[in-house]
Amino acid sequence: MSHQSDQYYINQILEGDTNSFSVLVQRYQGLVYTIVYRMVRNKEIAEEVAQDTFVKAYKSLNNYRGEAKFSTWLYTIAYRKSLDTLKKNKRYLATELIEEITEDEMGIVQDALSYLQDKERKELITESILKLPEDDAAIITLYYFEEKSVKEIKEIVGLTEDNIKIKLYRSRKKLYSILKDHLSPEINTDHGRAI
Repeated sequence: MSHQSDQYYINQILEGDTNSFSVLVQRYQGLVYTIVYRMVRNKEIAEEVAQDTFVKAYKSLNNYRGEAKFSTWLYTIAYRKSLDTLKKNKRYLATELIEEITEDEMGIVQDALSYLQDKERKELITESILKLPEDDAAIITLYYFEEKSVKEIKEIVGLTEDNIKIKLYRSRKKLYSILKDHLSPEINTDHGRAI
């Protein structure tokens, strides 16, 4: 049943079949929660904001025109709700100054990452993303984990495509800088090559 398109379920809901919404919730709850959590950095608040996102999506479904993918529309709601929550809690992350990292160092970090097991690598990257500013964390998540295009991210976060590309580039460098600190033992251990 859940192999149907999003639009199929949206039509069912708009025709009065409220149970169809649970299929969309199941389909997207993990991704919505991930984006929200990477911005608000608190499990309870993230669960609340993710839930609010689906409530708002459900109530606003008749305004969904299908111009963007349903997932893009949903992530836009999640992103805005997260920003509202951050503003309401007046919680702005003091972005630490992160050293600039050279292209060579990025290669070394990449090599060190390849020595880690897949699970360790994912955990390390996830932890590192949480050290980025909230909006950068959301953009990185949308681009690399949700494989959204720059154009789709533009619709979600409301920045220009150039701004998003700059943020992606800078965030990648910040991410590598954070990872470099985590990976120092792996980088400095001689893996059969001089560093």
